[in-house]
Amino acid sequence: MITQHYFDHKLAYLNYYRFGSGAKTMLCFHGYGMHGKQFKMLEEKLGNEYTFYGFDLFFHKGTKLKDATLSTIKKGISKVELAKFISDFCEHQQIEKFSVIGYSMGTHYAVALAEVLPNRIENLIVIAPAALKPGRMVEFFSKNKIGNKTLEKLVLSEKALINLLKFCKRFNFIDDIGYNILLKEINTAELRLSLYASFTYLRFLDTDKNKLFQILKDHPIKAFFISGNRDKMYPPEIAAVFCKNLPNAKTIVLNENHEMLNQPFVDELTKALL
Repeated sequence: MITQHYFDHKLAYLNYYRFGSGAKTMLCFHGYGMHGKQFKMLEEKLGNEYTFYGFDLFFHKGTKLKDATLSTIKKGISKVELAKFISDFCEHQQIEKFSVIGYSMGTHYAVALAEVLPNRIENLIVIAPAALKPGRMVEFFSKNKIGNKTLEKLVLSEKALINLLKFCKRFNFIDDIGYNILLKEINTAELRLSLYASFTYLRFLDTDKNKLFQILKDHPIKAFFISGNRDKMYPPEIAAVFCKNLPNAKTIVLNENHEMLNQPFVDELTKALL
């Protein structure tokens, strides 16, 4: 059974979904263009073990910043500020220890929490590990001043953004699946603004890979890095290189492309966790 809730915080109205009834807690961070129900499929096999909290991430569905002005979006959010926001949510829910799971864009949230709150995390599950290697297009439009300013101007025009996506696809900055995902997310002015805001507001959630590596060595966090062998955006080599010499980290490779949240994924994750 899934239920919808709101958490009223000074930073944002956080829309989230609760499902499962287990004693352990898992916080869920979805992929770009999705919503807090994306991990609902885990309830059938893991719902007796975990209670899941699936958040609508910033600029997605029901979650709204209290101050969503352009200046606030440009200012961005730091890893410490994000961790404080989630810590306040956990205090409200009386949650002390928890696991985190993130998919693609959501891995930035999950990994940021692991960096700032390692003593509270039991399992770190990273699917399509964008946090380890975001890709040239994401880095250009989020961190490069010229790239970000260009994106700001492009969001005013659906045609210009479509041409930009075609350019990025032609020169292999994104693959066909990434192109189709983004194409669906720019057909209204509101969605185009959300695209710009997602790139811009979250740019400080870039992973300190050396710090994360040391945290996973020093803390009893079980880490699972899940990739698709046909995922051209985040191929298995990204996780394999990072996880070398990490005894608490396990890499799982599925026979999937980037869109891998399906029953085989559930089965593999269940085997890993139980």
